[in-house]
Amino acid sequence: MRSKKGGIMAAEKVGGLSGAFIPVSEDANMIAAAEAGQISIEKLEAMTAVCSVGLDMIAIPGKTTAATISGMIADEAAIGIVNNKTTAVRVIPVPGKDVGESIEFGGLFGRAPIMAVNDGDPSVFINRGGQIPAPIHSFKN
Repeated sequence: MRSKKGGIMAAEKVGGLSGAFIPVSEDANMIAAAEAGQISIEKLEAMTAVCSVGLDMIAIPGKTTAATISGMIADEAAIGIVNNKTTAVRVIPVPGKDVGESIEFGGLFGRAPIMAVNDGDPSVFINRGGQIPAPIHSFKN
């Protein structure tokens, strides 16, 4: 029997991309897909529910509001809670840049096309406040 949890056992046949971060700015194929409009933040969020662990190294317009970024974080948190997995968000608001432009980070950080964010206003939901309780695993026993 093989383990699907990376790092627990060295296995030659591990299925899926369990626990993979898919950094848009550090992968030539992801950059090309984003530039061609073949991948969006919504699609990357959907991938979180299946195989990745969140939004990673995604350049977004510098004018993106804090509420919009908070909404993206809330979306990823919800995916993590529902799927009982850790999720994260690393988005980079780039001042003075907008969708269709790109930013060069250099070195291992590569470059990133500025990706569109949802233009809905989540501020009413985000400003509602509240708490997300820590997961309790003992109920499963």
